[in-house]
Amino acid sequence: MALDQHRSINSMVETVFKTLKTERAWRTMFETRQDAEQAIGHYIDGFYNPVRRHSALDFTSPAQFEKMAAN
Repeated sequence: MALDQHRSINSMVETVFKTLKTERAWRTMFETRQDAEQAIGHYIDGFYNPVRRHSALDFTSPAQFEKMAAN
């Protein structure tokens, strides 16, 4: 993988983790690792991917973007 590609992918992943930490995990004490995994999974599958607006998609949600792309 070219270094520029690696940097680009790394910055995207860092952005996702920063968003996850600030919007879901920050100041949350989970009793077990399983509780944390479940809460984060619900956040990603129930909000981040289908509902949350993304700047890379011109501030539309992924679900809206897919609908527009299908038309």
